[in-house]
Amino acid sequence: MAKAKTDLVIVESPAKARTIEKYLGTNYKVVASMGHLRDLPKSKLGVDIEAGFEPQYIPVKGREDVIADLKKRSKSANTVYLATDPDREGEAISWHLKELLNLPDEKAKRVTFNEITRRVVTESIQAPREIDQDLVDAQQARRILDRIVGYKLSPLLWKKVKPGLSAGRVQSVATRIVVDREREIRDFKSEEYWLIDAELRCDTGDTFSARYYGEGDKKADVKSEAAADAIIRDVTAQPFTMHDVKRGEKQRSPSPPFITSTLQQEASRRLGMTPRRTMSIAQQLYEGVDLAGRGTTGLITYMRTDSLRLSDEALRAAKDFIIGRYGPEYYPEKTRTFKTKSGAQDAHEAIRPTDVTLTPESVRHDLTQEQYRLYRLIWGRFTACQMANAIYDNVVVDARCAGHTFRANYSEQKFAGYTAVYEEARDEETSEVRRPLPALKPGDTVLPEKLTKEQQFTQPPTRYTEATLIRAMEEKGIGRPSTYAPTISTITSRNYVIKEGKYLRPTNLGEAVTQLMEDYFKDIVDLKFTAHMEDELDHIESGDAKWKDVLASFYGGFDSELTSAEKALEGQHIKVPDELSDEVCDVCGRQMVVKTGRFGRFLACPGFPDCTFTKPLVIEMPGKCPRCGSRILKRTSRKGYTFYACERGQECGFMSWEVPTKEFCPDCGKTLFKPAGKGKKKPFCINEACKSFVPEDQRGYRRRKKTDETPADGAEPPVPEKKTAAKKSTAKKPAAKKTAAKKTTKAK
Repeated sequence: MAKAKTDLVIVESPAKARTIEKYLGTNYKVVASMGHLRDLPKSKLGVDIEAGFEPQYIPVKGREDVIADLKKRSKSANTVYLATDPDREGEAISWHLKELLNLPDEKAKRVTFNEITRRVVTESIQAPREIDQDLVDAQQARRILDRIVGYKLSPLLWKKVKPGLSAGRVQSVATRIVVDREREIRDFKSEEYWLIDAELRCDTGDTFSARYYGEGDKKADVKSEAAADAIIRDVTAQPFTMHDVKRGEKQRSPSPPFITSTLQQEASRRLGMTPRRTMSIAQQLYEGVDLAGRGTTGLITYMRTDSLRLSDEALRAAKDFIIGRYGPEYYPEKTRTFKTKSGAQDAHEAIRPTDVTLTPESVRHDLTQEQYRLYRLIWGRFTACQMANAIYDNVVVDARCAGHTFRANYSEQKFAGYTAVYEEARDEETSEVRRPLPALKPGDTVLPEKLTKEQQFTQPPTRYTEATLIRAMEEKGIGRPSTYAPTISTITSRNYVIKEGKYLRPTNLGEAVTQLMEDYFKDIVDLKFTAHMEDELDHIESGDAKWKDVLASFYGGFDSELTSAEKALEGQHIKVPDELSDEVCDVCGRQMVVKTGRFGRFLACPGFPDCTFTKPLVIEMPGKCPRCGSRILKRTSRKGYTFYACERGQECGFMSWEVPTKEFCPDCGKTLFKPAGKGKKKPFCINEACKSFVPEDQRGYRRRKKTDETPADGAEPPVPEKKTAAKKSTAKKPAAKKTAAKKTTKAK
């Protein structure tokens, strides 16, 4: 008897394939395509512009075995379900699979899973649809648009700036946003102003602090020390009268559930995750995790979305959970819904847990640390968005003296509401501690105990972080949910932008390339033009525009700009200024410059080839060397181990695996250190002669095994063995010079 045919389901990843096959049973075979199997060729443009932007797709090199296996399986299957991701890219992958496998329309069926749960998978497989050609065309238009810009512009940059550069429709605009902010900071003119604080005492003996507000009810800034002194003279030793006391109740509403951009922003702020890492972990949570007693379960809905919509089922589940766990007072009078911004695709729900009863703590032991932290963030944000407002008692008091008004305010939480579950992080946290105000009423008299003035200067705008850059891109309509993370990765990997701490700063190369683009390709780096192109792609997706018409409209102006730029730059070469460092060459004394090689940034002597001295790019740490008092520098070995060493190297010989802090030991005055790694760690003294010395096995982490203590290159032995630490410095320095010297030669 012939074996009955089974249906074939093609997804993108093996993890998703395993999960879905468990849900569907033996009548279905689920396999993974591992992403795209057909694409434009890498070696050439691959688009016939003269023939109406006809793409020349070819099988992806190295994927022949996967393609052969899928062809064999699809021939023997009754139906082939194309179950790639539910977005433009996933729709295009399904279309390419259909074309590559020569599947007839009646055999190829498209299904999408907004969440990988048994219910959604089984319901979706029973309701397949045809491939959405409008979605496919939108993806093709984006792919070809980016290919034309990249393959036409990049060679110009190679010839006129330096080899290996790239330009892109979205990456060039993202770089420009960072460059524009740097220009704002550079051009910023700081202005002086003064703060005046009065410590006021009531009849009861209670004191509170109030800050100068202005004249009467009118707010005023104090622009000079002379003006500050005049105000202080007016009110010194004079009684203040409580002019106004306002008490009220303030309510704070929860933030909406996550969309792609806000998830990346919050994970960056709160968890320190890069956008790319955030999306990688979110993908794991979406595809499924093995849970004890439940098997493989998808924990969140699809993570590439710009919609704030939540399903009725999810809203009912949230209501039942909140009332059952926290009480009816924690649920608002009316179910919360959130309006999706105009221009959003609204193809999927917001990012939420698939089952709100799966609390982070209940699944913690089945998740990795990163999975747990990100799931806790998503679960908390979704649950909080359906909870009641937080309520605060707010008091604002105005005290007047000689026509001058000093103001104080205090806010205290009265009802936790949604903050019992989740509270959004801020880009700039404040450490200010506010004291409760004493019982005051209008007409009360208070006396000044102390008046202080403090000079301040207006500050330039802060540099972008990954989180704030994503927010800026979203606000300006640059890119879409799937492009934020790869765009930031691209501009940093190309060395157009570097990350200093958590802030992004453009390099001289990034500024030079941006200036060239602004001079000759205004449309490409114009924020409004780029946002308009994103709208055009959305119109293709909705069926309101033809993709080849959009490409033709763009290409006419772009080709003219390219021709003009090539003529204008003929015979020219744009020199990128060297980035000067604070270090001087140990050999010839010149001020060293920052170069980029195969293994990243390093310091090189600008006198090359006469002087070939190089050394690693140093990062100065807080504190001082506990042996000689010199600077402590952060170093990285060839094997990637991070350690901290005295700037005098072999001459001093100090190095440590622990991280130096800005705190000093109260007993011996030496710099305190703390264990490496994330999280709050208690600092300790490593000075063996100090009574507060903390031995290694008591420093709050597992002691290194002997086999782990010395890196493979033998360059960084552990402290506190002074003898071996000195040996490390001796062995390291020549090796670093030799490696970096090779980099310099290659860069030149």
